[in-house]
Amino acid sequence: MTAPKPLSYWLDTAPPFTGGADGGLADRTDVVVIGAGFTGLAAALALSRRGVSVTVLEADRVVGAASGRNGGHCNNGLAHDYAALSAKLGRERASAYYRAHVAAVDTIERLVREEDIACDFHRPGRLKLAAKPEHFEKLAKAHDILRAEVDTNVRLVPPTRILEEVGSAAFHGGLVQTTSAQLHVGKFGVGLAHAAARAGARVHEGTPATDILRRPGGGWRLVTPAGEIVADQVLVATGGGGAIGPFQWFRRRIVSVGSFIIATAPLDPALLDRLLPRRRNYVTSKNIGNYFRTTADNRLVFGGRARFAVSNPTSDLKSGRVLEATLGRLFPDLANAPIDYCWGGMVDLTADRLPRAGQHEGLFYSMGYSGHGVQMAAYMGERMAEVMMGRPDANPWADLDWPSIPGHLGKPWFLPLVGAYYRIQDILH
Repeated sequence: MTAPKPLSYWLDTAPPFTGGADGGLADRTDVVVIGAGFTGLAAALALSRRGVSVTVLEADRVVGAASGRNGGHCNNGLAHDYAALSAKLGRERASAYYRAHVAAVDTIERLVREEDIACDFHRPGRLKLAAKPEHFEKLAKAHDILRAEVDTNVRLVPPTRILEEVGSAAFHGGLVQTTSAQLHVGKFGVGLAHAAARAGARVHEGTPATDILRRPGGGWRLVTPAGEIVADQVLVATGGGGAIGPFQWFRRRIVSVGSFIIATAPLDPALLDRLLPRRRNYVTSKNIGNYFRTTADNRLVFGGRARFAVSNPTSDLKSGRVLEATLGRLFPDLANAPIDYCWGGMVDLTADRLPRAGQHEGLFYSMGYSGHGVQMAAYMGERMAEVMMGRPDANPWADLDWPSIPGHLGKPWFLPLVGAYYRIQDILH
């Protein structure tokens, strides 16, 4: 059997980005955006449409990091149990945060339509699968409070009808959020980059910001291998793992965890009709669970935490073998399915799994999407463009404080302990 490509399926099958800035780095610009993922590109597009001169600095390739290395789910709803969040923060704030995630999916759909981006966007819904019988009871309670308070687009699938949704004996009912979406994130990201370039943004791939310095007279001076550039404003639109200058502040507040994904070879459509007839986004209810979906060319993209580790080529392959074994247990018909791709990516988590955005010592930032970045990143790119244009109320997360994580200095030394804790929770609950 041929070894899988150690590449993201989304990046390997995306068209090339051909709209990079001609010539060298300009001497100055109104705004520098650090990072050409969905956040940075959406912000660059929104600002450029308003006549702001924007330069995007990307260390690697357009959407080459988290934006192009995920599972391709674009889901409504929070990373939390809504009832628990409502009890903690109050119904008004919890519902506002939930609706921000709903608006984020709508933002993706609007951008796809406005910029005519061919990325297989559609809304098949998301199905959260009960991995244990008692998990269905929790989903039923979640369904009731969601419908009563914030989202009528949810419905229960009882255990007696789960086989109508998923051809597996491993699940005990589920909860469908009917308006969740999916898309080819690589194609969407490249299309968004081309849209930003058409609007006037200068996108520089392979150009990392190696230092960010305040200017005595105001604004910023950014150092890159291609030269220096002066900007009035800077938006940090990367993850929290950067090591230069002011990024240290973010590193103490973000935990970057590896998430790992495999993609099968194209499968027989008749087999997929039997196993996944609705072609939804699927996520299981365990703490260390799995997420999966099909693609336009009939592959199954199957991911999960697999191992509490960082993503690198060796770790990705080890995790891929864990995912293959899990896929075979959940779907015995796919136990020997050929695997074409195996990759990993880093998920930036905050301690409470809510995004953070705002200003720190004059730097604008948005990050910490905690596994919901496909939709939230582009949404927050647009919101931060509004903030930078003088509308601070456009930031839905502005009222959240952001203390550092005790004992966390940048390297997540505690990941094995966290993994052990959640494994025990999955056994006990």
